[in-house]
Amino acid sequence: MSRPDVVVIDSGGANLASLLYALGRLGTRAEVSTDAARIREATHVLLPGVGAAHDTMKRLDANGLAAVIPTLTQPLLGICLGMQLLFDASDEAAAGTSTTRTLGVVPGQVKRLPATPELPVPHMGWNQLNLLRNDPLFDGIGAGEYLYFVHSYAAPLTGDTLATTDYGTSFSAAVKRANFRGVQFHPERSATVGARLLANFIALES
Repeated sequence: MSRPDVVVIDSGGANLASLLYALGRLGTRAEVSTDAARIREATHVLLPGVGAAHDTMKRLDANGLAAVIPTLTQPLLGICLGMQLLFDASDEAAAGTSTTRTLGVVPGQVKRLPATPELPVPHMGWNQLNLLRNDPLFDGIGAGEYLYFVHSYAAPLTGDTLATTDYGTSFSAAVKRANFRGVQFHPERSATVGARLLANFIALES
C-alpha cells in the first residue's frame, strides 16, 4: 500500500489538535481541510466533531461539504459527533425546531441519552465496548476493551452497528455502512486501544 493521504475535515469546534497529535504518533501526517476537491482526492478521511449537531451541520452546509461527504468513496471515519452526523437526523436541534437533518449516510435518528441520578448526562469517561461483528477497524482489539466517551446524544442500534456500549441504555458505539465507519468514543483519547483503532483505519484500503 502506498503512503496514505489523510485529510481531517475541519467541522469546527473539534478537538483537532489531539487527533492530529494521535495520528502523528503513528507516523501519519494529516491535513485539515474544508476544500471539497482536496477531501475527494484523499485516500482516508476523518470527520471529527465536538459540539452541537445543528451548529456543525450549518458549517458543513456553508462549506458545501454536507452534499460532498455522502458521495465520498474512500474510507471515512466519523468520531463522536462526527459519527452521529452520519445518521439521518438528530434530536439535538436549534431552538424552535425538533430535529436536525444530518448527512443521511446511515439510516436512523440520534437521540438524547436518558439521565438518572446514578447515570448523569453527559456520559463522560471510560466505558466498555461490546463487539457485535468482525471488522478490520477492530483488528487486535478484544471484546470488553475500555474507551473514552464524552457525549449527551447517542445513535440507535441498527443493522449497521458494529459495537455497542451500555450507559443506562445500549447504544451504537461503532457503525459501518459501505466505506463509512463511525465511533462514538474518542480514539485520540483512548490510550493504546484508541491508537490501534486509528492505525487500523489508516491501514484500510479503498
